[in-house]
Order: sequence, then structure tokens, then C-alpha cells
Amino acid sequence: MAEVVRMPKMSDTMTEGVIAKWHKQVGDKVNSGDLVAEIETDKATMDFESYQEGTLLYIGPKEGEAVAIDAVIAILGEPGEDFQALLNDAPQAEEVTEKKEVEGSNSSGTEAALQSNVTPESLGVTVITMPLLSDTMTEGVIAQWNFKVGDTIKSDDSIADVETDKATMEVTAYADGTLLYVGLEAGEAAKVNDIIAIVGPAGTDVTPLLNQKAAPTSQAAPAEVKNESKVEANVTTENKATDVADDSRVKASPLARKIAKDKGINLNEIKGSADGGRIVKKDVESYVPATKVAPASTTAAPVATETKAITLPTFVGEERYTEVAVSQMRKTIARRLGESLFTAPHFYLTVSIDMENAMLARTQINEVAPVKVSFNDIVVKAVAVALKKHPAVNSSWKGDKIRFNEHTNIGVAMAVEDGLLVPVVRFADGKSLSHISAEVKDFAQKAKTKKLTPADWEGSTFTVSNLGMFGIDEFTSIINSPDGAILSVGAIQQVPVVKNGTVVPGNVMKLTLGCDHRVVDGATGAQFLQTLKALLENPVRLLA
Repeated sequence: MAEVVRMPKMSDTMTEGVIAKWHKQVGDKVNSGDLVAEIETDKATMDFESYQEGTLLYIGPKEGEAVAIDAVIAILGEPGEDFQALLNDAPQAEEVTEKKEVEGSNSSGTEAALQSNVTPESLGVTVITMPLLSDTMTEGVIAQWNFKVGDTIKSDDSIADVETDKATMEVTAYADGTLLYVGLEAGEAAKVNDIIAIVGPAGTDVTPLLNQKAAPTSQAAPAEVKNESKVEANVTTENKATDVADDSRVKASPLARKIAKDKGINLNEIKGSADGGRIVKKDVESYVPATKVAPASTTAAPVATETKAITLPTFVGEERYTEVAVSQMRKTIARRLGESLFTAPHFYLTVSIDMENAMLARTQINEVAPVKVSFNDIVVKAVAVALKKHPAVNSSWKGDKIRFNEHTNIGVAMAVEDGLLVPVVRFADGKSLSHISAEVKDFAQKAKTKKLTPADWEGSTFTVSNLGMFGIDEFTSIINSPDGAILSVGAIQQVPVVKNGTVVPGNVMKLTLGCDHRVVDGATGAQFLQTLKALLENPVRLLA
């Protein structure tokens, strides 16, 4: 009996998949475990193996086409078997996708979409939307277009570079043809799944398709025009004695009105250059206020006294500032850290570490190590070993459950030009100091060039943040959710210490453990720090 094969959900954030390549053709025999296709998800391109057996009777989407989860992509059965009934009963990939789009629109948009027969398939074009390039991405900024409208492109061409909240990544066309439409300029942002480009045969008119997508906006436009006309009529018939300082009825664009408000300019004093005397941005920016002549004083000059007035030099200052658009990375940092700080009850524990032995050990290790080891590498290794002894600190809050991680994936916070990235050293407890050092150096280089991928920054169980190289003595950090704790590492300071009853010079480093009180208690955090202190003060234990 024939069976349908549906688009699987291959990651927790996947909503649709792209058929990157078919490895079987209609008529081929398929066994359980055979590689049927390669599917590009929101995170990676993955192999799709069949769990069914039979002859491949039907293939739905072509290579390069996007398919919603659970949509029918193929049918397996006996040779010559009639499978048409399965296609009639099960929604096709296009129908599932259309249903998704309809659910996301308002009622008027739904009605227009159902009434319209214009689809990308009917025009023979491919719609390219803003892809979901990371698990935290909500929108992307077009860093640059690699092609312009009218250019011929191939399915594997990178048509644009998109700045996400964590890196700048390439967007592939997945279609051959001519670039017919570009939805936004370089530097502009689009939400995930918004149309950014259309590819198809040269000369194809995609206006009906764009109008269909913009139907809700176009329906709302007449109401706005009507209101504007009403305002104009009111201005014409308004009593001339209205307060001059009230410029709320002056015809001006929203941007011009905002700029005027910021500069303290009354719109009544500006002459608009647009249709109907409407004030636009350039009118406000080019406006020069008229010089006002102070009225002659009618009061008599005061009688001079013997007291000599103090004369101060006149100083004229100018208020100036620069505003820049918030980057995708900074938006995500603000959102995620805000959620962590205001959701997780933080508490902090600080301990001082005698680093004399660690400094001596590092010098000796670097004499033979293939890669130079830093103090931060030693801290990462020590943290990973300590977490194996205190699994309660290596935990994550999951709402209705607590996950105790048995593996130690240490996130290493790195400052970059636009903000902060946290690549992950996986299974750090089992790696040598040289291995950890090489990985961290590679991550640092990728972070600076924005070449980190989602696989590099996902999956941490604990985070280390080190500001010691900037001379910071001690500090507290916000937990990298959903981790249960984060370690803040300060600088090694030369300070007086007491040894054997005598004050002698010493080298001390302060560590501050930030804990989520929902999963880590005070005593638990203190015990972890005691183990970590013992490892760092006797680093030979890390080599055992």
C-alpha cells in the first residue's frame, strides 16, 4: 500500500526545509535507511533517510524549493500503484505554505489571498525570503547585495550578505534565472520570512504578486488620505486667531515633524516645498530662523554704584551628539540579557585565588607546549574539571524541570566590535590545555571576522567571562541563559598577603560566581568555588 513521505522537523526551530538535492528518482527502489534527499534546514544541510520501503512513485518539490514541515514531499508504494487518492487527501507543499501565510495575515489579507490566483508558481518565479540564520534571529540587515536587478544568477550564487544578531552570513538564491525584484536597500532590515528578492525568467512582471502581498497595507491607505484631507480642510477654515505656537495642524511628514521637534523649531515658521505646501525633511534641515531684533528698552539705566561688577568671559557651547542604528547583535544582547537579569534571580559569590603556582606552571607548560597557553585557558580547564564534581552548578533551568548536564561545554565570552559573542569549547574537561588554547584562538579570529557559525555558539552549559586583561580587579556578569551560572574572572594583582604569619608580596586573582538561585543554592556555589580554588592553586592536578 502506498505511503506518503512528509517533510521532517530536523531541528527545534525549523519551520520549513529546502530540498537541496534528490538522491532518488521516480521509479527507483527505496529501502529503509537509504539516503533519499539532502534537506537544508535553518541551521545546516542534513541527510534525509527513508524509514519506509517501496518504489518511489511521486516527487513533489523540486530541488531548491522550500517546503513546510509535514507537507508531502514524496510517495512510496508498489510499481504502478495508483497514489492519486493520497495526493487528494493530503495537503501539498504549496498548500501547507499558503496556509501558513494565510494564518499570519489579518482577515482582509486572508480574504484577498484566497480570492487571488497569483502565486509564485503561476508566474514561474522563486520568492526569496529573509532566512532564519540563527536560533535567536528575528530580523536581518542587508549588509550588501552581490547582484542588481536584471543580473542573471545561478542557484548556488550568494545574492546578498545578511547581518544577523551574531554574524554576517551569505544568502543563497537556490534558483536559476534573472533577479527581477529587490525588496530593500543595503543597510535596511527585514523580518524573518519577509520577501527580500524574486528570481525568475527575464521580463516577468511580478507586480501582481507584490500587490497581493501588500494587500492589507493598500487597503489601509485610503483611510489615511481621507484623514489628511480632513486636516487640510480644518486648517483652511480654522480661525486665524489660533495660537501660533501650535503647529499640530501644519501639513508635514512624520520625519519632518520629528526633526523639527528635536530641534525646537515651530513648523508654522517653515514653508513647505512638497505638494500642497507639505513640509518635508529637507525643508526642516535647510530652515534658518529669522534674526529677531530686541525691542528698545524704555526703562532708564540704573544709577552707577561704587561697587565694581565682575566681568566673566563669554563661553558659547554647542550641544552635539551622534546616533547610530542599533545593530542586530546589540538588539539580541539587550533582549537576551534583559530576559536573563529580570527573570533569573541572580546572586554572587567571590573568592580570592593565590596564583603563584599557576604562574609558575604556565611558564613551564609554555616551554614545551605546541601552542602558548593563557591564564584564561587554565581557568576554562579548571572550571570544566570542577563542574564534573559539582553537576548541580552545570545545570539549566527549563521552566517545569531542571536539566543536570553530564557534559561540560564551556562558553568563552569574547568582546567584538559590535558587542559580545560566546563561542563554546565542547567537552573541555577531556581536552588538554594546548587543545583548549588552540580552539579559543581560532574562535577569537572567527569572531573578529564575523565568521562564527551557529554551531560555534550554541549548546553551552556554563560561561566564563574574563576582563582581567583590561585590568579589571573584579566584576559581576549576567548569566548566559539558560545556563545556571557564569564565572567572572578578574586581573592578577600584586598585593601584600600573609604567609606563615609574615606579610609578603603575592599574586592574587578574584573570581566571582554568578548563580541562578532557581537551580543553584548558595552552599552549592560555595563548594564549587572551593574545588575551583584548589585546582587553580595546585594546577598540577589539571594534568593528572
